Amino acid sequence: MLRKNIILVGALIALILFLDQWLKIWVKTSFAQSGEDYIDLAGTWLRLTYVENQGMAFGTTFGSSIWAKLSLSIFRVFAIGGIAWYWYKEAKSGKSIEFLIAVGFVFAGAVGNLIDSMFYDFIFKFDPCLIYNQLQGSGIKAVCHTKFLDYPVEVRKQGFLFGNVVDMFQFNFTWPSWLPILGGKEGFPAIWNLADGSITVGVVMILIRQKTYFPKEKK
Repeated sequence: MLRKNIILVGALIALILFLDQWLKIWVKTSFAQSGEDYIDLAGTWLRLTYVENQGMAFGTTFGSSIWAKLSLSIFRVFAIGGIAWYWYKEAKSGKSIEFLIAVGFVFAGAVGNLIDSMFYDFIFKFDPCLIYNQLQGSGIKAVCHTKFLDYPVEVRKQGFLFGNVVDMFQFNFTWPSWLPILGGKEGFPAIWNLADGSITVGVVMILIRQKTYFPKEKK
């Protein structure tokens, strides 16, 4: 049973990682770097576009210093290791395949975003003119060369664990004006990727089904 669960969840993780990386590379190499290109999906409420972020899921950042990004990437490495260890421990204890799949979703999403940070700076040419590579306050100087003008910029640190994460999905709707607090605001302004979505699916499954996954022992 343990081997069967490893194969099943492993195949799911491999599929998510393949789709996540394929989509990121396709978007990064096909869409305009200005972020103005987009494709409407599912009508007009979901949009496929292209941005990069230097931080966590949904564009969350920890500041402009080198140590902020490095700490985040190192945290991801340890978190992924912890999730893998926890998954194996729970699988050995006979946990349901549904729960193991939920944890697998979280694991796949975390690995998907870590891959960007680890390797993308070695795969793609670094462009200091790209707004996503500029980081005010970093102290790292570079020159942006354009057709008409060269000008100095501050850029992010490059290299292993310092790469940007590629995002592409954007909800394109506004909350109804009659809705308290949220009325008239963007539905969900953050732009996200398949890895972020995978993490969200796993976490939501665990929250919704926690009583089933973690039944209380009868006295």
